[in-house]
Amino acid sequence: MRAALMYGAGDVRMEDVPDPKIQQPTDALVRVLRACICGSDLWPYASMEPSEQGERMGHEFLGVVEETGSDLSTLRRGDVVIAPFVWSDNTCEFCREGLHTSCLHGGMWAMNGIDGGQGEALRVPQAEGTLVKVPVGEDSALLPSLLTLSDVLCTGHHCAVTAGVGPRTTVVVIGDGAVGLSAVLSARRLGAERIILMGRHKGRTDLGRDFGASDVVPERDEEGIERVRELTGGHGAHAVLECVGTLPALRTSLGVVRPGGVVSRVGAPQYPEVPMGFPEFMNNITLTGGVAPARAYIEELLPDVLEGRVEPGRVFDRTVGLDGVPDGYRAMADREALKVLVQP
Repeated sequence: MRAALMYGAGDVRMEDVPDPKIQQPTDALVRVLRACICGSDLWPYASMEPSEQGERMGHEFLGVVEETGSDLSTLRRGDVVIAPFVWSDNTCEFCREGLHTSCLHGGMWAMNGIDGGQGEALRVPQAEGTLVKVPVGEDSALLPSLLTLSDVLCTGHHCAVTAGVGPRTTVVVIGDGAVGLSAVLSARRLGAERIILMGRHKGRTDLGRDFGASDVVPERDEEGIERVRELTGGHGAHAVLECVGTLPALRTSLGVVRPGGVVSRVGAPQYPEVPMGFPEFMNNITLTGGVAPARAYIEELLPDVLEGRVEPGRVFDRTVGLDGVPDGYRAMADREALKVLVQP
């Protein structure tokens, strides 16, 4: 079968790889219906050292079960399933606490010999704990929105939940990428009173307004902080959703949060230290967030997607086949595409 491998910065290739096979009785084989390129994939795309072997890519996918291991009882051939971006058994003590990303028996796609989602098919370990069946067909128009439940919508939701977003909350979302827009959608879903989106790409911020943003602030750094302060009567926001992962974004977050407020960061941090000193201490600022346990959220968010109350699949603005994956990476890196959908 064919799958995507990254050999270094800017070097993604589609190659033939061994077909997946059942290795454990808890495995399932899944044929990929839809996958996508994640913003976090762009970090190695920009900086990965050259490699002779290449690394499998992709952690967001949904597909159809083709074969099941002998221990599986709830999955059948033909089931359409969503795969969270971390596989897990859904039974260990951390999974029971809703922290599937710390599963004692789980792991990451495209690592340690596990297949990646940017390909034709893959072996799913701990399949019964990982995969979520959805009542749609292989050609459903809902597939793009359902795919967002593998990562990006759940990540935006995690950001809003950990920040304590709710009614009467003023929210600032930093970043107009797919995660930031999903955070806007999630904040609206949780009843935020006001949502300020900090972003400067009009096509994206227009979608952000459709998703629920009441204000858009294109300014950055101190100018952006000052503008948000003006919009919030000088006090700042109750909840700041940091969806970028850079130090300037975090500094901006700390500049626009109000005393007693919460900054939640879900952008993969590209910095080793957090600049929280005495002023943040005196203002009782909380810093939270982290990697989203998508498996813990899928069943909660699924009905809204199935019934059309939210349309998170609108973040996909380009669709490619497998041969188009390398150019999909380039388009996202060059800001020509917001998020690329892969249809094998």
